[in-house]
Amino acid sequence: MNGGSIEGLRLAVEQHGIAVRVSVIVSEGSTPRETGAAMLVTPGETADTIGGGALEHEAIAAARRLMAAGHAPWRREILSFPLGPSLGQCCGGRVKLLLEVFTRHELAALPSDAGGLGRVALLLRPAAAGAPLAIVIQRKTPGDWPAPVQQLLDEMLSGQTPATPTLVRGRRGSEDWYIEPLSQPRVALCLYGAGHVGRAMVRVLERLPFAVSWVDVAPARFPTAVPPAVRVIAERDPAAVASSSPPDAWHLVMTHSHPLDFAICHAVMQRGAFGYLGLIGSMSKRARFLRRLAGLGIAPEMLARLHCPIGLEGLRGKEPDVIAVSVAADLLRRAASAKVGIGVRPLAQAKRI
Repeated sequence: MNGGSIEGLRLAVEQHGIAVRVSVIVSEGSTPRETGAAMLVTPGETADTIGGGALEHEAIAAARRLMAAGHAPWRREILSFPLGPSLGQCCGGRVKLLLEVFTRHELAALPSDAGGLGRVALLLRPAAAGAPLAIVIQRKTPGDWPAPVQQLLDEMLSGQTPATPTLVRGRRGSEDWYIEPLSQPRVALCLYGAGHVGRAMVRVLERLPFAVSWVDVAPARFPTAVPPAVRVIAERDPAAVASSSPPDAWHLVMTHSHPLDFAICHAVMQRGAFGYLGLIGSMSKRARFLRRLAGLGIAPEMLARLHCPIGLEGLRGKEPDVIAVSVAADLLRRAASAKVGIGVRPLAQAKRI
C-alpha cells in the first residue's frame, strides 16, 4: 500500500473511528495519477491524493456518502470516470476508483507490522462488498478465488511477474478482484550524517521510495523528532554499518568528519557489493579520496563508482534544502534508470552506544 498506508489507516481510524481508502484501480490514457495511487478520507479530513481537481472532489464526496450509509462490514464501492465527458477535465483518460470503508473491525484483519511479513506480501479482495481482505505471502495459498487470480498471485510471489497493483477482470459476469503489494517497494538507503544537510535529506526522502537507515556516531547527533519510517542507528563506527549493510543497499555519505567519510567509503568499496555510493563534497575531495583508496588497493572499476559531487549537475546552491532536493531528484532518476524496486530489508543489528 502506498497512499493510505496501514499506519495511516490505523491513525485515521483511531482518531475518527472510520476512514475510506480511495484507490485508483484502472488508469487508462492521460490521467492525474497512476494505478495504485490512493488516498484516505475521514469525516473531516483527507490524506494523500489521487490527483486533485474534479476527480478528487467527486471521490471525497462519494467516500463521505459511503461512510454515512451504514455499518455493514467490508463496504466497498466502484466509481468509473471518463475524465473529459463526466468531469470536464482536459486529461481525457479514464479512471476507475475503489472505495473501501475501514473501521476497527476491518483494520483488525490487517497486520500490525507489514514489514515483518517478508519481501512480498499481497493484499487481495473482490471489488464487490461483503468479503474480507486476504493477505497472501506464500505461493499456492489455497483460497476461494478464481483460477486467474490464483495464477497471478503465484506469479507475483515467485517473482515471475512484478508485484504491482492489478485489477483482474471477472469472466462471464463474475466479479473483479484487486491485488496490490502490501508495502511499497523501496530502495534500502544508508544515510551517514545527521548534520544540517542530513536532516534536510531525511525531510525530503520521507515520502519517497527509500527505506532510510540514518547513521551517526551518537544519539545526541539526531534531532528529537525523526520520521517514523526512518531507522536511526547510533554507532561509534559507522563504517561497521556500511560493512554489514545489504549487498544492494545505496549509501549516501555526509558526516561531520572527512576521516569518517573516508572510512565509510573505504568500507563500502572494500566490500564491493552496493547499489550506489554518493559522497558530499567537491571534485578536489573526490580526487583526494580516490588517490588514498587506490593506495589501499581498491580496484579502478570500483573507484569509478564513487559519485562526488552529488546531486543534479548544473543546479546551483549550497543551502541544505537545495542540496537535499537536488540529491533526492538525482537518486530518483538513478533508481528509475536502473529499474530498482527492492523491498525493505533491515540492516544487521548494529551495536548501539
